Amino acid sequence: MADTVLYEVSDGLATITINRPEAMNALNIATKVALRDAVQAAAGDDAVRAVLLTSAGERAFCVGQDLKEHIGLLADGSTSVMSTVKEHYNPVVRALTEMPKPVVAGVNGVAAGAGFGLALAADYRVVADTAGFNTSFAGVALTADSGISWTLPRVVGPGRAADLLLFPRTIKAQEAYELGIANRLVPAGELHAEAEKVARALAEGPTVAYAAIKESVAYGFSHSLAETLEKEDELQTRAGASEDHAIAVRAFVNKEQPKYLGR
Repeated sequence: MADTVLYEVSDGLATITINRPEAMNALNIATKVALRDAVQAAAGDDAVRAVLLTSAGERAFCVGQDLKEHIGLLADGSTSVMSTVKEHYNPVVRALTEMPKPVVAGVNGVAAGAGFGLALAADYRVVADTAGFNTSFAGVALTADSGISWTLPRVVGPGRAADLLLFPRTIKAQEAYELGIANRLVPAGELHAEAEKVARALAEGPTVAYAAIKESVAYGFSHSLAETLEKEDELQTRAGASEDHAIAVRAFVNKEQPKYLGR
């Protein structure tokens, strides 16, 4: 991994940290490659039970594309300048949304453009009270990417998503919480500790059930009620046959704290 993205696995939790605080954690090519590799590594590692995606510094979670690098590529007449969507953003977002493990975003500051998209690709967002969100794309004459045209309407509704995409503005932390963009709002100084606490709780939890919940929610968005009920039956049968379910039931009856195995 490049030093622009830090990757660490500890007790089942993979922590991925975008590490360009001097550039507000903007995504240049090296960072996008390292981020893609880190997220895919976490998705494919059986030892990883949950993922925490966060960033270094206090000012920004990620302001999206590094426009200084981008303008240089445009000036050079590069014909592949927009291939970053296919090569980097799409694989990252798919890995975050499709991996059968919970993903927590610790949003420590501004999340704009693709940075907003990365936060929305997580299953749960812990957000500093000084953070803000901005779609940004139309402001530089671009359309949505990083999955935001799929994730944002599912969080805030299609009408509000259209407003935020067509007329970009900064959504402050409190409003983000009210809209459902932020799941948990915390003082800025407590962000990293609280995000890690949430992610570790998930890593220690019934991850077979979490995977099924994640799959069923995604499935339900694009299928009928009848089809979703069938999917729930399939997934509940799988979860009910897991060791984690047996552990949970025994612990409940015995009034003990369950220790899950993730299988």
